[in-house]
Amino acid sequence: MFLPRGARIFNKLVDFLRKQYIRYGFEEVITPTIYKKSLWAKSGHLANYSDDMYSVTGNPKSTATDEHACCPGEEKDPNHEEEDGEYGLKPMNCPGHCVVFASKARSYRDLPIRYADFSPLHRNEISGALSGLTRVRRFHQDDGHIFCRPSQVEEEIKRTLEFVKVVYTVLRLGVSYRLALSTRPKDHFIGTDEEWQRAEDALRRALETSGMEWSVNEGDGAFYGPKIDIILKDSDGKEHQTATVQLDFQLPKRFELEYQAPAPEYEARGETTDDPALLADYGPVRPVMIHRAVLGSVERLMALLIENYNGKWPFWLNPRQAIILTVNTSAPVIEWAEQAQNVIIGNDSQAYEDILAGRLPSPDHPLRPTGLGVDVDISARSLGLKIREARNSGYGHILVVGDEDVKHKQVSLGKERMSPAEMRDKMLNMVDTFQ
Repeated sequence: MFLPRGARIFNKLVDFLRKQYIRYGFEEVITPTIYKKSLWAKSGHLANYSDDMYSVTGNPKSTATDEHACCPGEEKDPNHEEEDGEYGLKPMNCPGHCVVFASKARSYRDLPIRYADFSPLHRNEISGALSGLTRVRRFHQDDGHIFCRPSQVEEEIKRTLEFVKVVYTVLRLGVSYRLALSTRPKDHFIGTDEEWQRAEDALRRALETSGMEWSVNEGDGAFYGPKIDIILKDSDGKEHQTATVQLDFQLPKRFELEYQAPAPEYEARGETTDDPALLADYGPVRPVMIHRAVLGSVERLMALLIENYNGKWPFWLNPRQAIILTVNTSAPVIEWAEQAQNVIIGNDSQAYEDILAGRLPSPDHPLRPTGLGVDVDISARSLGLKIREARNSGYGHILVVGDEDVKHKQVSLGKERMSPAEMRDKMLNMVDTFQ
């Protein structure tokens, strides 16, 4: 559960990631929270991950009524009730994204295809493993999956590691994380030794060319493929896995995913040929699937950021970006403080009046909230007390409005005087440059 200030941080992190999807070519999808048990059996999660999944039982009344029969007067197939009776809350998005990929025919020209998903995930962690926000049973992950040609694997991993570096630098975590290659588990894995070796070699090559330090965690890979984990330390020195890059040859096989390409035998090996006869021969090829999460669990990363910043949030992520304090409680001062707040947050009353009157907003009065978090304190307490409280609360900007500010249509930030519009632009510039 997030209170309003926590929700501000959560939404800013998600919004930041969404804006990066433009550069890194991800398209966001929205997928169901529950799937039939048959899907989890197909993906391998039922055999290898069932202890960590929540089972959901369908309504037996709904499966027994005639309205679900194939035709009026026809009885329900008894096998259908058994198949639809049990579902699983999704612990991850990969099977759903496989279904999305398989929804239409694909060509080699379409690849890579990159899907992103912020749907909530549920994992049935044992109670002893739960810990604040760092380990919870319901969480959100910036889950993404890349479907690519074998020849594109290393470039996609390289781009993903670059994505991680950009995000962690902006979050001021650039020097506090390390990379770890997690290899095939001893038990509970799917696929052949040869497939695992090929996948691990591809990740090793990407790590070697990344220029970053990395280590190996033997046997710590996912059951469907090896992975690169990004590890952060908290204030107590305990390590937490946040971002991850996982290579998967298994799910595309289990879901029979394919795309059409010339010289399919060469394509499947990640090789090319100039032979016209071979290039004239089109056939199906299995794509490679890359799982990636940059923030990892948003909740876990928030916990680490709370400790890392220790109350001194960068302005763009601060849940308390600014507050306007009134010098006195006179009507003109209070009215101007509220007007200044509306200008800074982009709350144009004329735009709403136009809409309520059945008109679209005019260009001079657009409906364009800035997303800035600005509070107002119009209480009768002394200005000194209000300033002290605002500082202790961690506000990024403390703005003051008095009689002189009303007269000159301005707000005061320390010794600076500027109009609310100028203050809005100053704050938006700080957000845009991640100050």
